This record gives sequence, structure tokens and C-alpha cells, in this order.
Amino acid sequence: MAYRKIEEYDEKTTKELAGHVKAILELLGEDTGREGLVKTPERVAKAWQFLTQGYEQDGAAIIQSAVFTEPYNQMVLVKDIELFSLCEHHMMPFIGKAHVAYIPNGRITGLSKIARVVETYARRLQVQERLTEQIRDCIQKSLNPYGVAVVIEAMHTCMSMRGVQKSNAITTTSAFSGIFLKSDKTRNEFLELIRG
Repeated sequence: MAYRKIEEYDEKTTKELAGHVKAILELLGEDTGREGLVKTPERVAKAWQFLTQGYEQDGAAIIQSAVFTEPYNQMVLVKDIELFSLCEHHMMPFIGKAHVAYIPNGRITGLSKIARVVETYARRLQVQERLTEQIRDCIQKSLNPYGVAVVIEAMHTCMSMRGVQKSNAITTTSAFSGIFLKSDKTRNEFLELIRG
């Protein structure tokens, strides 16, 4: 599957999802016939389809759509990639940024493809730990670089708006492969660059 953003929604899926959303609203005690809620079930159905469109995308195909032979073998870093995902435990958003680096082994990819890979895996029901590893693994398998490093920093609304209600808590996860695991110097260079 290639990269594709949802612009048109499957009518059958939208209708079925909207029916379930309407039932949820009614179970919560809402009047789904009132003006402000009449179109809410359909809007929510479309929003969920948009926020989970990553299931219809293939990270490897995204990378492989723009691979170039290049003898460059120093770190390539794309940092502060915005990400929005849904926690699979509560279906509430987590919002943050990803920092992704790799050291090419004769092949590079278009820089925007790194951001698209982040988006592909973020647009699924997720946990941050798995998301971090999926991004690393996709780039490692698609480019076979000397190593990949991924760090994600995110604020989870399931933790800030409910439960412990700690609105300033940021969760940081990391995943490394290849030289980023073997060399403290390379890993520390990456960590210094993302702090800078």
C-alpha cells in the first residue's frame, strides 16, 4: 500500500460508525436530536477514520518510494516531527514530537518520507513504546542503514485529563539499532543534537 490521506470516506463505514456514536451519546444521556449534536455522529465517524488511516498505509512502501544511492555515511536527523496518536487503552489523544536519525549504508530516502513513516504508525491505536519501535524497525528494514535512532516525547491526555490528572507530565521513549546501540559516541551525538 502506498501513502494515502483519507479525503473521501467509505459511506458504509461512516454510516455504521455514526450509528454506534449516536448510541454512545444516547447512553451518556444526550439528546442526539438537538441542533448541536445532529451531525456529531457522522463527524466523529469521519474523525476516527482519519485518525486511524495508518492501518491502510505501509511504512516500507513509503520509504521505498524515494530511495537514492548516495555514499553519504554520516548521521541524517529529522527532529521535532509533530505527531498525534490515539492511546489504545482509552482512545484519547497523545500529542508530541519524534526525533528520527539513521546512518546511511549507501542508500538514503527523501526527508519527508521519514515524517510520513512517523505519521503512518501514529495514525493507529497505539502505545508510545510500540510506536517508537515500529518507526525504528520500518527504517531499519527498508534502508538497511548502519543504525537507526528514534526518540518520542509526548503528552498523554488519558493521563492529563483523567486518572491521575497530571497535565505537565511528558513521556519519553527511545529505540536504537545498529551503531546507535554499539557506540556510546554515536548515540550521545544523536542525543545532544535533539536537545540542541
